[in-house]
Amino acid sequence: MKSRLSLVAGILLIFIAGLSFGLNTKTDTEKLKKDLELLGIYTEVFKIVKEIYVEPVDSKKLIYGSLRGMMNSLDPYSAFFTPDEYKDFTTETHGEFGGLGIEITMENHKLIIVAPIEDTPAWRAGLKPGDIIIEINGEPTDKMTLLQAVKKMRGKPGTKITLTIWRKGVEKPFKVTITRAIIKIRSVKTKELENGKIGYIRLTQFQENSAEDFKKALLKFKDKEGIIIDLRNNPGGLLSTAVRIADMILKKGDMIVYTRGRTPRSNEEFYSRTDPVIPLDMPIVILVNKGSASASEILTGALKDNNRAIAVGDKTFGKASVQTLIPLPDGSGIKVTTAHYYTPSGKLIMNKGITPDIVVHVTEKEEMERLKAEREAKIHGKKVKIKDPQLDAAINAIKILNFAKKAEK
Repeated sequence: MKSRLSLVAGILLIFIAGLSFGLNTKTDTEKLKKDLELLGIYTEVFKIVKEIYVEPVDSKKLIYGSLRGMMNSLDPYSAFFTPDEYKDFTTETHGEFGGLGIEITMENHKLIIVAPIEDTPAWRAGLKPGDIIIEINGEPTDKMTLLQAVKKMRGKPGTKITLTIWRKGVEKPFKVTITRAIIKIRSVKTKELENGKIGYIRLTQFQENSAEDFKKALLKFKDKEGIIIDLRNNPGGLLSTAVRIADMILKKGDMIVYTRGRTPRSNEEFYSRTDPVIPLDMPIVILVNKGSASASEILTGALKDNNRAIAVGDKTFGKASVQTLIPLPDGSGIKVTTAHYYTPSGKLIMNKGITPDIVVHVTEKEEMERLKAEREAKIHGKKVKIKDPQLDAAINAIKILNFAKKAEK
């Protein structure tokens, strides 16, 4: 027992000793002393639990639990992963994983849906941005961590799960039963509008393969009168993919985004490095709403601040933090917030979001009717008249931009 406790204490002291190499002031030394005192408390509690807790406790369970608590205390986006959780998490950005198809976050012990991913079980079940999951199979979520909730929602394809949902504007919580499936995401979808005059690109997530598919869509529509990029309910994804897509549209040399953190590696600036694949004078409109988050906001901010596109719709979600995945020696890992990102004009939109140039607010009821009509049209192959005032406003904006373009000539 003593040797094991000594090992834990030794590891912690070595960790702090590693930090001490950069100390060169009295203040730094005092901070180190306080950190050592706190770590002493940690090892003391570990020793007490191991020795007198009513039942024997596995050391790994204690260490993993404390690491999970440490990361959860930082912000809703930092997290500790066990080896199995880390392996599961790293599969998500590759476009295929098992589950329901929703992006979730945890705020004030509330499990909130950022956005359902299009063409997934969650999307077909009618879940929407802002819904709060209060129970998973009857188990309250207010005591769960984000990772625990994610793990409970995943499972064998074909099995069912029941979520209890609280939704703003609905009198009481309601239950939704969803069948799990392998989530295969085709992140880029296209169609033509206005008798083929306008190209429409729907981007549902920023994955590894999204940039190439997006480039194909741009080239397909390069001779149109304008392009609408629909980022509504797009919860984000890879920063690198957002940068690559912005690079295809902006003028060479334009700033896309910059990040600021505490370490030199966290301070980066991203610029457009190549010539655009579509004409610089082609009108572009971006559609956004409160389900547009993270990488969606990076792309929106880049095009909007460089006067390359007009944003239409509702205010975005407001996630402007950058997470870094760090694997640990035993196969576990952490996801830690290492920087905030800023739009080219210097705006930090964390918890604020981006306000569109043309605000077209839709009510909860209107949004639900639109999503329901889209689902029915997709699932049953029906031609349904979909009322979409935000898309209508985007089409009108393209027409106005084209009129102004012709007037200049």
